[in-house]
Amino acid sequence: MSKIKVTKIRSTIGQSVRVERNMEALGLNKINSSNELTSTPQIEGIIRKVKHLIKIENI
Repeated sequence: MSKIKVTKIRSTIGQSVRVERNMEALGLNKINSSNELTSTPQIEGIIRKVKHLIKIENI
């Protein structure tokens, strides 16, 4: 499995509760916070839902 780095670049203000919970599941709280995750189908599904708020980099 490959590793990916996810960085929050936009605020979740005005977003649905579901989007906010997905961001928490990715471990992203503040803007410019980042987290390294293993690329699994579950993580990729969450990323697809919040791709407009994050930046993704392959490691």
